[in-house]
Amino acid sequence: MILPLLPKDANNCPYLQLAPMEGVGDVCFRKAMASVGGFDEAVREFLRVPTNAHVQSLSKIYCSEELGSIPLAAQIMGSDADLMAAMAQELVRRGAPRIDVNCGCPSNTVTGKGAGSSLLKDPNTLHEIAKSVVNAVSIPVTVKMRSGYEDTSLFKENLLAAQESGAAYITLHPRTKVDGYEPPAKWDLIAEAKSLLKIPVVGNGDIVTVDDALNMLKMTNCDGLMIGRGSVINPFIFHQIRAHFAKEDFVFTKEKLLRYFDVFLKSMSLEIPMKTRVNKLKQLMGFLFKNPGLLEHRQQILTSKHENPESLLEYAKNFF
Repeated sequence: MILPLLPKDANNCPYLQLAPMEGVGDVCFRKAMASVGGFDEAVREFLRVPTNAHVQSLSKIYCSEELGSIPLAAQIMGSDADLMAAMAQELVRRGAPRIDVNCGCPSNTVTGKGAGSSLLKDPNTLHEIAKSVVNAVSIPVTVKMRSGYEDTSLFKENLLAAQESGAAYITLHPRTKVDGYEPPAKWDLIAEAKSLLKIPVVGNGDIVTVDDALNMLKMTNCDGLMIGRGSVINPFIFHQIRAHFAKEDFVFTKEKLLRYFDVFLKSMSLEIPMKTRVNKLKQLMGFLFKNPGLLEHRQQILTSKHENPESLLEYAKNFF
């Protein structure tokens, strides 16, 4: 029996993924989220594959055992098909269970070098790069993409190019490169992708609450959910979604939240300057304090002065 790539759990909850996020979604955050759990798989932030890449050296950044028993997919981003294929092979040697091809990063630095969402300018280029990766490895290769570059005029063509490359499934963030992260994400495009494609579609974008997740599933009929910034704002969102499908109540405790922060702090390298460590924790708390009940204290957290991250955490406990 061949198991589906995106299996639902015993309560019919869809496959849940922790999104790759440049900046906030680093190894410290992923390990903290893994201590909370609730998601089926995480995706590492992209590994750049520049045109002068030494793939053996660059691939060492990836560690398949980073999150213990939770699978960690590797995401690669570049514009050279042969080097992307070579990087994928190196990552397989390092234990990657899945290779994701980044066709969505909107950064001008990235797109200026022909990578990320700039691949959406030409479906043929997207197809060539994705197919080269598919042909290079024996594990699932997937594509994470936006709905277009400047507009959605090539939306259908890009979707079909990804499918025809042999991609196992597509994760769609329904904004263009030009849209950046401006709300709202256009979920109707996820529904359109689902109706066009024969391969599964994972929905991504603007899932901050359980109701958001349920509404996306209802509106798009997508096969799985990928959550990024919604999980930074609410680290327990995956458990809350699962609890809904299990018809159970999720019980929040202060102890669970403190364990999350404790793992985050312990995952930070001692080589990181103390000021940077304080700022990393403050960045994480800046998202958490967007929640009702904490929002009124957000500015206090962001402007508070601390000599070390432990001091900041002690201060924040007053508001939990």
